[in-house]
Amino acid sequence: MTAAAVVPVRAGSTVRARRETRAGYLFLSPWLIGFFALTAGPMVASLVLSFTDYNLFNDPEFIGVDNYTRMFSDPNFLQAVKVTGIYVLVGTPLKLVAALGVALLLNAPRRGQGFYRSAFYLPSLIGGSVSIAIVWKAMFIDDGIVAQIGSFFGGPPASEGGWVGDPARTLPLLILLTVWQFGAPMVIFLAGLKQVPPELYEAASVDGAGPVRRFLSITIPMLSPVLFFNLLLETIHAFQVFNSAYIISNGSGGPAGSTLFYTLYLYLRGFRDFQMGYASAMAWVLVIAVGLVTLMLFRTSRAWVHYAGDER
Repeated sequence: MTAAAVVPVRAGSTVRARRETRAGYLFLSPWLIGFFALTAGPMVASLVLSFTDYNLFNDPEFIGVDNYTRMFSDPNFLQAVKVTGIYVLVGTPLKLVAALGVALLLNAPRRGQGFYRSAFYLPSLIGGSVSIAIVWKAMFIDDGIVAQIGSFFGGPPASEGGWVGDPARTLPLLILLTVWQFGAPMVIFLAGLKQVPPELYEAASVDGAGPVRRFLSITIPMLSPVLFFNLLLETIHAFQVFNSAYIISNGSGGPAGSTLFYTLYLYLRGFRDFQMGYASAMAWVLVIAVGLVTLMLFRTSRAWVHYAGDER
């Protein structure tokens, strides 16, 4: 008899495995039903509608790829792409820089550390709500607290509508709002900093490395997986901004299209103009764009993300 003798499978173990499998699917069934009924089903329907002319009041009429080709001659679509692109490229890095900077400050032991962590994290809990967008808008209108502080210190008088009414300031206003909501990536950075072995800093100090050198040679490489995770999440979230732009522009994307974000324009096309076919095509273009950006981040991460035990 060889060492590789076949061990007979007991019938009882097979029956038990089947029962466990059925039980697993039973517990998963609420999520599966929700996924297919509320996510996968509507996604397939929107893909079909993206090739049709459909305005909620008539039957969908197949028009091929006309909705997709129409986008590139739509000036509002191009403006929405521009505004969203600037928001993603500027707001996301600034938010991560602020989160990492505050995480480095909070990583050192000090009195009241728990209070400071909670205080800096609080904006992330309420930052995406409609109420905070209303408060933010009230701060930056022509008679808001920002204008009052500026005039107190001798600043120029606020223009009509304040920052909210100035096309050159509305987008920076929204970028400032997202940077203010750095609490979630800050907590993740703080958890990553706790995993950096202090022996590395001690050895670098003995070798004469200064704070900047230790930050660039130890902190950043050790935090690179966390940095990649935060960059990926915040980039995806930035593409999806809607509430703040809708509230601050009163749902118009103004002034002068300066707050016409992609999701806001998609909403206006679908639920104001009832052009559901065109809006569905826009939604799928956004899905493809986010997918390509995500793929690019994963591909480029091979050059700068370092994991424990990675010999590169």
